[in-house]
Amino acid sequence: MDSSSYKRLIDCAAGRTPADCVLKNGKVIHVFTGEIITADVAIIDDRIAGIGAYEGGDSIDMGGKFLAPGFIEGHIHIESSMLTPTGFAEAVLPHGTTTVICDPHEIANVCGRAGIEFMLAGNSPLSIYAMAPSCVPATDMETSGAVLSADDIAEIIDSPSVIGLAEMMNFPGTVAALPEINKKILLARKQKLLIDGHAPGLSGLDLQAYIAAGISSDHECTAFTEALEKMRYGMTIFIREGSTARNLEALIPLLKPATAHHCLLVTDDRHADDLVEHGHLDYILRRAVELGVDPVTALQTVTINPALHFRFSDRGAIAPGYRADLVVLDDLEQFRVRQVYSSGRCIAVNGAMLKPAPRQSLDTLAPAIKASVKIDPDAIDLSIPAAGGKIRVITCSDGQIVTGQRFLEPKIRAGKLVSDIDRDILKIAVIERHSGRQAIGLGFVQGLGLKKGAIGSTVAHDSHNLIVTGTSDAAMMQAIAAITAMQGGLAVTGDDQVLETLPLTVAGLMSMATAVEVCSGLQAVRRALDSIGTAVGNPFMLLSFLALPVIPELKITDQGLVDVNEFHLVALQGEENLKKNK
Repeated sequence: MDSSSYKRLIDCAAGRTPADCVLKNGKVIHVFTGEIITADVAIIDDRIAGIGAYEGGDSIDMGGKFLAPGFIEGHIHIESSMLTPTGFAEAVLPHGTTTVICDPHEIANVCGRAGIEFMLAGNSPLSIYAMAPSCVPATDMETSGAVLSADDIAEIIDSPSVIGLAEMMNFPGTVAALPEINKKILLARKQKLLIDGHAPGLSGLDLQAYIAAGISSDHECTAFTEALEKMRYGMTIFIREGSTARNLEALIPLLKPATAHHCLLVTDDRHADDLVEHGHLDYILRRAVELGVDPVTALQTVTINPALHFRFSDRGAIAPGYRADLVVLDDLEQFRVRQVYSSGRCIAVNGAMLKPAPRQSLDTLAPAIKASVKIDPDAIDLSIPAAGGKIRVITCSDGQIVTGQRFLEPKIRAGKLVSDIDRDILKIAVIERHSGRQAIGLGFVQGLGLKKGAIGSTVAHDSHNLIVTGTSDAAMMQAIAAITAMQGGLAVTGDDQVLETLPLTVAGLMSMATAVEVCSGLQAVRRALDSIGTAVGNPFMLLSFLALPVIPELKITDQGLVDVNEFHLVALQGEENLKKNK
């Protein structure tokens, strides 16, 4: 802020200069105190000058509607919306979200620093900040398209839009004080930056070590006792309610006066169709109030709490000198958003942007971002010779990214292990897509419930290789060929044909289309899924997490099956399985 703007702000706050705009007769939600007081809000330039009785050139009667600070999303991977930052901004701004802290490790795993720069280069009223990806790749048991060393992170965190070190997923390495992880953490600590955590189920002395390393938060809590232990020792708990992982109901007891100020409501991952059909943080606010949370307490978890946690001194509240990021609400039950102000300008009314953001062309993107699928389908072999004995099977359940494992008798045909539809045991493959080496990890999964055909995707956390599962090798190969041809995306196949696809041509993760267009594409994919049968509500989101080898218990990467609890690769079939099964 220059001296002229500074003086204008002070003069307006003191009543010596008229405001540019006055929002009159609004019920102002004071998130510092929990009060709701009817007053005027004076705006000059991009700032709130004051709250009280003001006059100005543009006077707008709020008619007694509620005025809340702009919502702040404390942890999300924008790429998981399948939208570019521009498309994402158009989707969430009308729902009241004005600031986002993202972790761009999805695209960083595909194309490194070029991907991070792409995520932060947008031009929209949405304020996008990033945490520097700490684990690219997440482990050494998978193949990513890039590797970010401590030296790379040292350069990334110099950007003014990068405000910390993103979720430290390699919690075993953090607890063990491995040198490369130490180097990354100490870089952040030296610059007094926050370090986000990712430690599902971590407890006891290992948790003490993880927090002692400097980790400030965790978004992987699935049980109240787990969250309380982490909060007890100083962690801020990000309560996640996304498209797949939904932990709000289990963690509701945290949203009480004694602990709520240490909580954020976040989405982590949210698909375009959920954004269009249900909303963003406004949806979680509705859910929280339905579950008995005080509305103002809920609002604090998406306004002042994230602002304080991430050390923003200019947003998260309606207060003098703060950015004029404001949300006009009909009520504090449904949280219907009527208007959204960003930096003092009304940018959305009744769920729609007043002006669309400038759109990019695919032709302008770097080659690494738009040509990221290097697979030759003709060279892929999905067959698995039967080696005798039981097989290790990934077990999954709807709405959870945590998996289990079982040891089951396989179905064998002509000396090969094949899918068993009757027992819902499907073959699954992860194919490396970044280098052209196309290594293949093969296994089996139970819980998706496909009755025929296959589904495949290049959205496969976190290295985002091509993941595919199906009732036959032929159906899986059709999905692989379709995805390769369109340079990334989703595919649904029947027994002998491709039923539906959704191209994701930006790094194999995102579409240049609008949220509404992507939502329409996802609805078509959903209809195709209905035609082949599935046991879960969102099989693609669930499938995408089956390749994430930092969430217990059993996962699969291009290198094979990973026992996350033991943190090493394990055999699909053989003596090791038999010993463990006894």
